[in-house]
Formats: sequence, C-alpha cells, structure tokens
Amino acid sequence: MRLLEIEDLSASYLIGKRKEKVLKKVNLSINRGERVAIVGESGSGKSTLASILLRLEPENLLIEGGKVLFEGIDLISAGEEELEKVRGRGISVILQNPSSSLDPLYTVGEQISEALRENGYGKDEAKREAVELLRSVGIPNPEKRYNSYPHQLSGGQKQRVAIAIAIALRPKLIVADEPTSALDVSTQTQIIELLNGLTREYRTSLLLITHDIGVAYDASDRIVVMYGGMVMEEGKTEEVVREPIHPYTSYLLSSIPLGNSGIKSLKMEASRRILQGNGSFAEGCPFYNKCPLSSERCSKEAPRRILVGNRAISCWKAEAEVVRNVQ
Repeated sequence: MRLLEIEDLSASYLIGKRKEKVLKKVNLSINRGERVAIVGESGSGKSTLASILLRLEPENLLIEGGKVLFEGIDLISAGEEELEKVRGRGISVILQNPSSSLDPLYTVGEQISEALRENGYGKDEAKREAVELLRSVGIPNPEKRYNSYPHQLSGGQKQRVAIAIAIALRPKLIVADEPTSALDVSTQTQIIELLNGLTREYRTSLLLITHDIGVAYDASDRIVVMYGGMVMEEGKTEEVVREPIHPYTSYLLSSIPLGNSGIKSLKMEASRRILQGNGSFAEGCPFYNKCPLSSERCSKEAPRRILVGNRAISCWKAEAEVVRNVQ
C-alpha cells in the first residue's frame, strides 16, 4: 500500500531576479515498510526533495507544481497545524551532520525525552523510554549516556542518538539525508545495519538520500537515480545496479570503486566529456552534454518517463530501443 506519492513535483531556487530549476516533474512513491534510496551527485536535487517532504525547504525555494501525498494528505497545500501532526509521528528526519542537529546545551537524554513529552509522555515515562531508545540504537551504558552532552560522544554515537530521536515516536517514514557521509567506513556499515534492523523491527519505511551508490545498495529495496533535478532511472536495487539502462546510471556505477560487492561496473567511453556538474534545464536532457550516447533530440527535448519492464527510465535512447524491440 502506498504511503508516500510524489506527482510531477517541480521547484526552482530564486536567486536574485532569476530562477534556477532544481526539480523537474519528479515522480516517486514509497510503499509501507519499503526502503527507497535516492542516489545522485551534489546538486542533483535529492536533498531539496527531502526538505520539501517535511515542508522545511529554504525560503528562496519556489514550488512550481505537483503534489506530495502522505497517506492521502497533500503536504504542499496542507496548513501548518496539519503538517505538525505529520512531523514526528508520520515523517521524521535524520540529518547528515548530527553535531549541528543536536543541541549542545542539553544532554542527549533530555533531547530524546523532550520529543516524547511533547507527544503525551509523562516526565518519568519519557526518561525510561529515552533510555530504552538509547539501548535500542546500540549506545553502551544508556543509563549513564542519558546524562551525556553531545560533545562527549563520538561522531558515530551522535548519529545513533539522532536515530533514536527519529524513531522515538515510531514514525511511518524516516527520511535519512546522507546519514553516513561524515562517518568512517566501519561506522558507516554499523549505521546502515542499524537502520536496516530498525526499519524491519518497527515496519517503518525509509527514504535514504545518498551520493554513495554502495550505501544505497546495502540499504534499499528500490533505487531512484537523479541527475540535474530529474529522475533518470528507477527500479529494484538489485536489477538497477546489475543491469543499468540509463547512461548516467552506468556512469555512476563505473565511477565508484565498489570492491567485491558483486555490483556490475559498466565503463563508458566518456573520457572526451567533462563529467562534472549537474546539467541545466535550458532544453532537453540535463545529461546531454556529458552523455556519449546523446543525439540531437536529447539537446532539444526533455525525455519522457517510460516503463521498461519493472523500471522507469527517462532517456530517448532507451525509449528508441523499446520501440525497436516491439517492431
């Protein structure tokens, strides 16, 4: 059953007197209990998309069209009172840098307890639950750590506390925005294992925002690949990483060292291209100038979203292949 449905979402940043497109007709859905990863380089629009889900987007972001439906409620048109009911119990967030999301003036236990007390828990009940939450996310000696301040914890422990706050009210959807990027590899693995375990235990849906397709592979059932504010490819994680269809997905996989993960790496003959940046929305496909398979049509006309088996693809070449195979 669908928990979240994003329909044709478009948005731009207002920079002085000009508008800079950041999202263009994004479509995405998340089912109950499903783990979905949005993968893309910096500037692809993935974090902007995450901010819109909680309606905590920057003031200079203009939402130009589309819907964001959470359990049937359109978060774009919802009032603040309705949004407050969704935040916490409906949707919660884990930010990239726990040092900035945790208040240095309060103990970690007080910060977890505060979230609980604001939602009906008594003082003693909130403290007991906070200790259990610290225990559930793997904080050693949680009774003692309840009274610790953020600066007394390691980066990995701070992120565990941030996760404890996020799951405190048993939300239906957790949005994790680059939750492992500031951590060492060993701690990254532990945090991903923790998120996987908690989503199974609480039957919570997960939307993981990451630039690391290896992290996405380990923590998602479905992958959404974004570039230049558009969804390039979407499908089951295992299928996308083993047999990518979109040229950008192939590039993304081939450019990241994946060790012995078993993910198929497809090299592209793109040395003559400048594989940096995230395209533009003047016309056509945002990946046009960097794609070795591009045609004149790609420069003039934005690709349509088509279904190829269990995949959703935005690529004129992929569409041409489908038509050719049908004929």
